[in-house]
Amino acid sequence: MKFSDVDRGAKRQATPGFRTMNNRPERRHRYVPGSINIFRVIVILAIACTALGSGELVLAQAKKPDTSRDKAQDVTVVARPILNFDRLNASKTEFGKLEWIGGLVLSSSDNRFGGWSGIAIDPDGRRFIAVSDAGSWMTADLDYARGRPQKIVNARIGPLKAKSGGRLVRGRDRDAEAVAILDGSVDRGRVVIAFEGNHRLGVFKTSKAGVAKPGYYIKIPSAARRMRIGKGFEAVAEIKAGPNRGALVAISEGLPDKNRNHTGWIMSRGKAASFGYSDIGGFDPTDAVGLPNGDLIVLERRFRWTEGVKMRLRRVPTGELRSGRVVHGEVLMEANMGQDIDNMEALTAHRAADGSTILTLMSDDNFNTFLQRTILLQFRLRAVQT
Repeated sequence: MKFSDVDRGAKRQATPGFRTMNNRPERRHRYVPGSINIFRVIVILAIACTALGSGELVLAQAKKPDTSRDKAQDVTVVARPILNFDRLNASKTEFGKLEWIGGLVLSSSDNRFGGWSGIAIDPDGRRFIAVSDAGSWMTADLDYARGRPQKIVNARIGPLKAKSGGRLVRGRDRDAEAVAILDGSVDRGRVVIAFEGNHRLGVFKTSKAGVAKPGYYIKIPSAARRMRIGKGFEAVAEIKAGPNRGALVAISEGLPDKNRNHTGWIMSRGKAASFGYSDIGGFDPTDAVGLPNGDLIVLERRFRWTEGVKMRLRRVPTGELRSGRVVHGEVLMEANMGQDIDNMEALTAHRAADGSTILTLMSDDNFNTFLQRTILLQFRLRAVQT
C-alpha cells in the first residue's frame, strides 16, 4: 500500500493516493549520520504544494515491475548501516518503550527489489520472508555483527502464483500486503499472505526453493468485500496465546465504522468476529505481529504534506481482542522525520537469546528510489513481558 489518506486532520477528509515517478533510476542513497535529507523533504513539499493548487495531492508511485513472467532467482542485496535512529541526537537509544538496536538501507540492481509490504522472520531472527505489492516474495538471511543488523545474504526473489500454479496476470491480483508464518519455518512451513485489490487471504507452503502455489484461500468476512481496492487487509497476524490462540487477526486500512474506527476480524475455524481498531490521530494500520503471550503489536503510518511521514507502534493486550469491542491498546513509540524512517509497512518479531522481544520493521519504497528508500529497522521491546 502506498502513502494515502493525506492530511486528514480532525475531520478525517479522504484524499487521493500517493504516487511517484514512472522511471526507476539507479539507486544512489547517501546516508549522513545525524542529518536530515533536506533535498528529499524539499522535493516532497514542492510536489505537494504544486498539486495542492488543483485540490489534489499526488506524489505518485513509480510503475511496478510486471512479475507475472518471472522465475525465482538469487539476487544480491547491498546493505549500508543506519547507525543512529534519531537524526539530531546520535546518542539517543530509547524511544518510548523501545530500545534502538540498528538498521540498514537496502538496495539491489534487480528491478523486482522494492515495494516490501510484509515480513515474517524465523524464531532465531535470521531467516526471513518478505512480500511485495508487485507480487514477489523474497527469502533471505539477516546477518548480525555485535548484535546489530549487518547485511542481507542468500537472498532469492520469485513470483507469487495463482492457485492453478500459473502466473498472476492482473496487477490487482498481485498486490501482497502482509505475511505471517503459521507453522514451521521460512524454509519449511506454511505462511498466510494477505492481498488487497482482489482482497483475499491465501495459505502457501514454503521450502528452500521459495513459496509454492497457494494451497487454499481462507474464507473472508462478507463485509471485507466492501473494502476499497487500495484499502484492504494491511495488518495480519496469528494470535499465539490466550482465548484467541491460533486465530488469525486481520485489520483493514479502510472500511471505517460510524466512529471512524478501523474494522478488524478475529478469524478461527471458518468463522469471523469483527472488532474495531481505534483511530488515534489519523494513523492507518500497515502490519501486525503476534507475541508469545498473545498480545498484538500493530505498526501504523500517517502521511501529511505539512509534516511528512510518521510511524507508530501500538500494543494490544490479548484480553482486549474481543468480538464487538473497540480496542485501543498502548502506544509504544511514535516517530517522525526527525528519526530515520520511511514508508514503514512491514513488521515482525522474534525472541533474542536473552529472552527479550526484538521487533523488525521494513519500508515500502513504492519502487520510487528517488524519493524513498527500502530500510530495515530493529528495536528491543523493553517494557512488556512476553
